[in-house]
Amino acid sequence: MAKKNQEIHSLSETDIKNTEIELRMNLQKSRFTHSVKGLDKPSELRTMRKQIARLKTEQRSREIAAMSDAQKSQRSKIRERRKRTK
Repeated sequence: MAKKNQEIHSLSETDIKNTEIELRMNLQKSRFTHSVKGLDKPSELRTMRKQIARLKTEQRSREIAAMSDAQKSQRSKIRERRKRTK
C-alpha cells in the first residue's frame, strides 16, 4: 500500500485528475456490469473506490499545502466552530 501512495505523490495535478476521471468511469462501467451479469472479482469495485479516495486525499493535501497562512487560520476557525455546534 505504501508503494501505491508513493506513486500517487509523484503524479502531477493533471495526472491525478485524469486518473480519477478514468477510475470513476471504470467504476461506473464495472458497477453496471456487476448488476447485469456479475463480476469475476467483485472486490475490484472496492479497490477502485479506495484508489479514487487516495487520489482525492492527495488532491486535498496539495490544496491545503498551497494555502496561505491566513487561509489556514480561517480553516481552523471553521473547524473549531463545527466542533462547538456538535
